[in-house]
Amino acid sequence: MSKVIMTVDDSASVRQMVSFTLKQAGYGVLEASDGKDALSKIEGAGVAMVLTDLNMPNMDGIELIRALRANPSCKFVPIVMLTTESQPEKKQEGKTAGATGWIVKPFKPDQLLAVIKKVLG
Repeated sequence: MSKVIMTVDDSASVRQMVSFTLKQAGYGVLEASDGKDALSKIEGAGVAMVLTDLNMPNMDGIELIRALRANPSCKFVPIVMLTTESQPEKKQEGKTAGATGWIVKPFKPDQLLAVIKKVLG
């Protein structure tokens, strides 16, 4: 069975692009439109990794990471930020919250898949 990756972004077009890239590479995909949506879908979904945007309504990426890290079943799930933000202080905030990695948008599909392979081993 293929590994399932959750993509969390308030932009439907970004979710579609990420989803397409992941499915082409043989991964299963679970989509969520913001942090709250992600939390409601992740329990019991067997997610191997989470890709999340930073700036989203309802619950942003940093809040989502903190919530996932506080959940015993998601404590060790790799979480990669996929965002337009590239300031060092934002990256540090993400790392402090528990992010595994950081990809700046716009991304190249090969770059995204290389990071995923590296993180998932």
